[in-house]
Amino acid sequence: MGVQSILPESELPVTLTATPPVTRPDLMQDQPPIQLKPPLKWAGGKRWLVPHLKPHWENHRHRRYVEPFCGGLAVPLGLQPSYAWLNDNNQHLIEFYRWVQRGLQMEIPVANDRDLYYHYRATFNQNVRDGRQRDKTTSELFYYLNRTCYNGLCRFNRKGEFNVPFGSYKRINYLEDFSPYCQMLDPWRFTTADFESMKLEPDDFVYADPPYDVPFVQYSQYGFNWDDQVRLAKWLASHLGPTIISNQATERIVSLYRQLGYQLHYYTAPRRISCNGDRTPAIEVLALRNI
Repeated sequence: MGVQSILPESELPVTLTATPPVTRPDLMQDQPPIQLKPPLKWAGGKRWLVPHLKPHWENHRHRRYVEPFCGGLAVPLGLQPSYAWLNDNNQHLIEFYRWVQRGLQMEIPVANDRDLYYHYRATFNQNVRDGRQRDKTTSELFYYLNRTCYNGLCRFNRKGEFNVPFGSYKRINYLEDFSPYCQMLDPWRFTTADFESMKLEPDDFVYADPPYDVPFVQYSQYGFNWDDQVRLAKWLASHLGPTIISNQATERIVSLYRQLGYQLHYYTAPRRISCNGDRTPAIEVLALRNI
């Protein structure tokens, strides 16, 4: 009896076809793993889940890693696939990662300052209205807003305007140089589209972390409802390669995944359900197929 989550569908109803990865022998050589933290604050981030995913990933490391809802990049940065196709419905998020791939250097002045925050929020929204979503400055503003806003939320109204208020951090460590991310992100492909437009290869390893089937703030001007949860579960059930879905273990999510033949594992997430003051620990379900 879970309730619906409100998160985004795609802005771009295009069909994306996977392209074969370019061979990069320099990236395939044995090298000490570089531990990079996600560059953004991200509600519902999955760094805590990486140790549970790693044993399933290690036997498939030779495959391409695909994530339809890449969010804060906690899982790919933790698993460190050689090749990855990372998609998200949040266009601003994807444009930021594309600039990070190029070695983004921050040029706008940043500070944990209320007046500056609201000035930059208005500037970001104006850039979006002007069609400047792909500009470097817009991605810099997106990064600043993410690091400075309340709880690192990413919320948009139905006009597509970022509307999260100023945060309450005493101190913020802003990155100015993103070049350490270049080598790892270089062979990764970033796209924004509805997940069903992604044309998977039969042997792709897919990890999907969709919007939870619980009440949630608006992640873009679009929503992600129960029909989308069903659509995603059925789409991935038809995939021939290894597949993992994570979600909050609401009754109807568990029932849906069981009906489609997923193998279920449960974990206590490091967060608590907070609706109506409820502080019950949240239970996460991992749904596996072909693992």
